[in-house]
Formats: sequence, C-alpha cells, structure tokens
Amino acid sequence: MFDPRIYRSAFIPVALALVALAFSLTDQQGGLGTTLAPDAFNPQNAYSTLIGLSAAYPNRRPGSAGDDALASRVSQVFTRHGFAVSTSANPARTTDGTRTLEMVTATRTGFSSGQIVVVAPRDALTAPATADLSGTATLLELARVLSGRTQNRTIVLASISGSAGGAGMRQLEASLSGPVDAVIVLGDMAGVGTRPPIVVPWSDSSAIASTMLRNTVAGALGTEAGLPPGSTGLLGQIARLAFPMTLSGQGVFNAAGDPSVLLSASGERPPPPDSRVSQTQLNSFGRTALQTISALDSGANVPAPSAYLLYDRKEIPAWPVRLLILTLLLPVLAVAVDSLARARRRGHSVGRWTIWVLACALPFLLGSLFLLGLRVTGLMKVAPPGPVAAGVIPLQGAGIAILVSLVCVLLLASLILRLRLGRWLGIRGDPSEAGGSVALLLVMCSVTLAIWAQNPFAAAFLILALHLWMWAVAPDVRSATPVKLGLVLVGLVPLAVAAVYYAISFGAGPLAAIWLAVLLVAGGQIGLLGILEWSIVLGCAAGTAMIALRAAGRDRIEDAAVTVRGPVTYAGPGSLGGTKSALRR
Repeated sequence: MFDPRIYRSAFIPVALALVALAFSLTDQQGGLGTTLAPDAFNPQNAYSTLIGLSAAYPNRRPGSAGDDALASRVSQVFTRHGFAVSTSANPARTTDGTRTLEMVTATRTGFSSGQIVVVAPRDALTAPATADLSGTATLLELARVLSGRTQNRTIVLASISGSAGGAGMRQLEASLSGPVDAVIVLGDMAGVGTRPPIVVPWSDSSAIASTMLRNTVAGALGTEAGLPPGSTGLLGQIARLAFPMTLSGQGVFNAAGDPSVLLSASGERPPPPDSRVSQTQLNSFGRTALQTISALDSGANVPAPSAYLLYDRKEIPAWPVRLLILTLLLPVLAVAVDSLARARRRGHSVGRWTIWVLACALPFLLGSLFLLGLRVTGLMKVAPPGPVAAGVIPLQGAGIAILVSLVCVLLLASLILRLRLGRWLGIRGDPSEAGGSVALLLVMCSVTLAIWAQNPFAAAFLILALHLWMWAVAPDVRSATPVKLGLVLVGLVPLAVAAVYYAISFGAGPLAAIWLAVLLVAGGQIGLLGILEWSIVLGCAAGTAMIALRAAGRDRIEDAAVTVRGPVTYAGPGSLGGTKSALRR
C-alpha cells in the first residue's frame, strides 16, 4: 500500500533545501557603541539604596501593602529627579491569585519620538529577597544620572509588580504608546554568583531580540563587567523557537514586536532567596545598563524581533529552515496522497477511519478544556498568564487534587471512547487494515502542515515521528510488536528532549515539570488552536500504537491459520503446477 519508491524519490528536494540553507548564513549584526563613559553611575549610592529598600520593605508579594508602599517610594524618587510620573493600578492574575498591581512609569522626553524603556520588577515572593530588589535600586540610580542629561530618544523608566508569570510586564506593554526602540529589563544586578545566559533574548513568540540589541548589551557587559553574555546550543535555540516561552519579562515585549533583552546575573530564573549581594557586582551591571542606554540613544534604530538561529557566529534566517522542514515533510506527504488514491481504487474506507483517528484526540482535548474550565470558573485560583519557575507555585493539596482529577478525566474519556466509539460513529472493522493506516497518515500530515504554517520550528519536532509512524502502521510491513511500538516511542523522543530542556531551564523535576505544564494550559499560555493541534498529534500517537498492536495480533493469527493439504510427501500431479488445467490458466 505504501510505495517506497515514491518515498525515496521525494527526498531529492531535501538536497536543494540544504544548499539554500548553507548559502543563507550571514554575519551577525554588530552592537552599537558609545563614546560616553558610564562614570556617572554611583555604586555607593545605588548599594545604600538597595540595602535601605530591603530593610524598609522586606515583604513585597505582588499587590501587598509592602509592594504598594515601595511603589509610592519609587514614584517620589522619580518625581524628585524631574521625570513626568504616572501611576496606574489594575487587577491581574498573579502567583497569589487575582491581585491589584500598581505600575509606576517615569518619562523624560527626548528629541525623537522613539522610546528606550528600562523596566525593573520590585515584587518578590520571599523575604527579604535583596537580590530581587537590585534592579529597582539600579533603576532609581539611573533616574538620578539621566535627569541631568539631554537625550536624543525619550527615556521611560518603569517599576512593575507581578513579575512571576508576566502579569506586570503585560500591563506595561499595553500601556506604552508611540514607537519603542528597545526595552531593557533589569533583573538580578547585584547577586554574587552568575548563571548564564546573562543577556536573555527569548520571547513568548518565535520572534526573539535582534543580534544588534543582544551584541550591544553584550559589548557593554564585556567592557564593564568582563563577563560573556552566555550562549545557547543549537538544539536549545530550536526548542525556544518551537515552543516559545520564557520566565523573564523581555518575552512579553519581543512577542509584541518591541526588541527587548533581560540583563541579569542569575539569568532567566530569579535569584535564590538567600543570594548575597555585592557592591562591585552592582557597579559593573549598573554601568553596563547605563552604557547600553547611551549606545541605544545615539545609535541606529534597532531591528524588530525576528526568528533566526545562531551557529558558529553566523545567523541563519527562518526562511531556509522553513523550506528545509517542508522538504522533509514531502516524502511522507507524497506517500500519503498516493496511498489514498490506491485505497480508493481498492474500495477501502478512509473517511470513517479518519473520524476514528480524530476521535483518539478527544481525551487530550477534553483534558485541556477541563483545565481551562477550572481557571475560568475560579475553581483553580492560581494560574498566571505566563510560565513560572519551579517552586513558585508549589504542588500542594489543591494542585494534587487538580492533577488527580485531570488523570481521571483522561482515563474516563479514553475508556468511554474505547467502549462506545464504534457504536456512536458506526465504525466496524480493524484499524490496522489499509483504510485505518492511510487515514492516520493523512491526519498526521495535515496537522503537521498546519503547525508548519504557523511555526516551522515546532513542525521540526514532528519530522521523526512522521517518518517512523508511517512504517509502524504500514499494512504491508510485518514487524514484531516491540519493533512497532519502539518506532512509536522513538518518534516522540524530540518532544521529550524539548520537555527535558525546559525542565532543566526552569529548574523543575519530573513531577514539577508536569505541574508547570498544567499551569501553562490553565493559564492560557497555549491558545485554543495550539491545544487542538497538539491534541491531534497526541491522538495520532495513541492511534499509531493501537494500529501497531492490532497489526501484530492479526499477523500472529494469520500465521497460525496456515495448513497443509494432503500428505506432506505428496508429489503427484499438480503439486508443481504442471497439469494441463494449470497450464491453461
């Protein structure tokens, strides 16, 4: 049924796509420079401010009294330095449930309409969390320094709350008006230790900060702190673009089209609660921030965020990667179309088995909708709009109950479908026959193409599954059950690798990673279309496993049914096909 010649011939375009990929590599954009030395940054002043704020406001959970009191203090400092200050308070979903978050913005108008936004979160989930406050202390010192300068671009300094989960950053992004040239998010600016990458460009979409902005901050960091910005391997970059999410606030702005990076000694994750702070480190990172602002203010316009990969100091744009992934899909797609034509000519039913394959996705779809329903109805009180680090929302009594309920929904939906599916849909027969195999291949190709159209990097994680599952369900290929099930599991390895990468990046163990995935679905980080598409992918995985098991059982039955007519040693007329009747045929 599946023609291997068509499969092999369809690999020819892959070579052409690889050639296009090889010739598409370009040099990275250089960083912007400045002749202004950041000597005006006063580390003693910033450090004393940090220690004073930590002692005065030790408890700063989002929307708490301490958080609001610190917001008033920040507003007073901004006003004293001559900035135009505005304050707003709006409800948002945080790690503590729905809270009213206060946002303070200070604006100093420049000669052009472009804006350089510098933002620092002031809240913390632990006390006193001194390292978490270092961004705010740096922001206040920058306000003092910039108040005496004439700027080409408008400077916006922002103090937000609700940093974990991105609620405060979303409020700030929605409030910005006019063109935004760049956004610098100040994280841990004084922590003694460092955890790369220090310059974080990731996004909540597949568009990440441009290399110009990244190299501008990296150049300042190397000059002032003597530290490398840190890098991510090729596989990690693909995972970031395929399943875009980040713990830090720059992701919100990059997803909105405003180039943004995080500058933080502790990297993407928040600093440890007991992290020690250093005046020397605060000086180095504060001067880095000031030099970056000066370079951006006097330099060229920073390009908008885009999708690309970095390899061996070269930049790979998205279009050749998209082309390569499409050519890798073509062999399976060609086999699927040819098999559909063969199945129709031979009278196999494909439509009803297509319904069966789609029905295999219903348990996963119902489980996701169940989590969304818990959040919408208020039964799940804590579900921030973005990802959080492991341990920020601990898995306790309510969380365990949600996980148990989710497992029950999945099992119940699977059991009902298994027992009632054939009766409800009028499906009879064996899905491992030609019609079922062709239907599964068509559905898998269709959903992969749909994912490719939105995000080719995500489709890359389905390439291996697409090719292996084709042979696992091929009706003409007989293999042992462990081999076919092995093909199903190996096809899921790329997705498992991406999950492990994010678990390590977010500091989560196996159970914590599952809980974080539940929070992502419930919080709405994955849209309804994404939930539908990936439910179908998981449904195809389940359908492939069932077809493989049915095919193996059918092959065993057929092997056992072979019989020998007559004596084994019979060699009379007709045994070799030499009779006259046989010759006439």
